[in-house]
Amino acid sequence: MKITNFIFFTLFLLSISLSAQQFSNQTIGLRLGDSDGFGAEISYQKAIGRYTRAELNLGYRDSREYDGVKAVLMFQWLGNIGGGLNWYYGFGGGAGSAKFEPRPSANNPNVAIQPDGGLFVLAAGDLGLEYDFDNLPLLISFDIRPEIGLLGYGDFDENFYFDFGLGIRYQF
Repeated sequence: MKITNFIFFTLFLLSISLSAQQFSNQTIGLRLGDSDGFGAEISYQKAIGRYTRAELNLGYRDSREYDGVKAVLMFQWLGNIGGGLNWYYGFGGGAGSAKFEPRPSANNPNVAIQPDGGLFVLAAGDLGLEYDFDNLPLLISFDIRPEIGLLGYGDFDENFYFDFGLGIRYQF
């Protein structure tokens, strides 16, 4: 009984917070992250419903370890905290391709090992906060996006990544 009351109370509070804010129809900008992610990504958000949106992030990386591209599509639910501060959570997936640079062998540093590269597929979750400026068409966000490899090669096969990101987007 206590669990049922708690769930109804939580849904009531959520419905109050959802009715207090209008969210932007579209945004475009950058999501700057790393923590084994791809670094900077071009980010586009499009409202789907009153409290839902889709987010597409396109990343490119050129580093000493690997070169690659990645696209992640997220479906998000939005809520309002107050004073321009919003929260969101969601899930999604993505795909990409990576080419790894040769590495020295652990047994013989004079021998280079060529790691496998190629296509990879991932599943992702998302949890974040964003601030909507009243007098500027800017949206600043901070999110945590855990990703797990479902299919892939090299460092992207069945590995878990905990990607943090800072987003700066223009609203229109």
